[in-house]
Amino acid sequence: MSEPITMQRVKERLKIPLMLGPAVAVIVLLFGGGLLVGLGQSLGYFPAIGLTEFSFDAYRSVLTDPNFLRSLWLTFRIALVATVLSSVLAVGFALVLRQKFGGSRLATFLFQIPIPVPHLVAASGIILLITQSGLIARFGAAAGLMEVPADFPALVFDKAGIAIILTFLWKEVPFVGLVVLAVLQSVGPQYEEQARTLGANARQRFFNVLLPLIMPGIMSTSIIIFAFTFANYEIPLLLGVRFPSTLPVVAFRQYQDPDLGLRPEAMAISIVLAVVAILLLIAYRRLARYAVK
Repeated sequence: MSEPITMQRVKERLKIPLMLGPAVAVIVLLFGGGLLVGLGQSLGYFPAIGLTEFSFDAYRSVLTDPNFLRSLWLTFRIALVATVLSSVLAVGFALVLRQKFGGSRLATFLFQIPIPVPHLVAASGIILLITQSGLIARFGAAAGLMEVPADFPALVFDKAGIAIILTFLWKEVPFVGLVVLAVLQSVGPQYEEQARTLGANARQRFFNVLLPLIMPGIMSTSIIIFAFTFANYEIPLLLGVRFPSTLPVVAFRQYQDPDLGLRPEAMAISIVLAVVAILLLIAYRRLARYAVK
């Protein structure tokens, strides 16, 4: 015979949902409400400018625009390059920082500094450093490495997005590195010592012992980085060229345009961006599970 459900047990079961309720309600109202409004406007429902009938005109206009695929490819390329390079560099830094050496604590502290720095501040720093009138160009000219600062390579406001990628790397490498470092410190050196005892060289110990151990952490953080860089608009807006622009920047500019007739297209781009990001993350997640097995 089952025990009667007392008021105390009911309170205990409802404790966690009630504690999470306000936060969940805010997220649902703000995110869900904004998503529904954006979806409605992308489908042509925008009473403010007299659009009250649903249609796919905005999606047709966006998807048939030849510049859309160019912006989509640019967005994907920047996100992919930033994610891959961040993961590779982070693993290298983590392997160094897990060793005990003089100043290792200071090095670990300096490695973490970029994490709390806002992305806008990081972008401003990149502009001050590597533009053709920046500090590095001026120091190079003063040291005789080049005749004038303008001889410094154009790394900012370039079509390749080098400054954008460098800013993402400066921010995201410590994020991945700390996760990998925590995994390495938790597993300890015993697995490597056993492999060394069995005759494995450094390359074999890394690829057959360490990499499988840290792969879950690399994949999970890479998914986060890819999703963020794919949807980020602040850094490409500040450091990228006017054309071609990444999809988030295109959507932002059309949303800010005084012509409200462009609002449905801006929302259509945002919805397409969200759908593409979700599909890519699902595929990437499956790849991550396959790699971890």
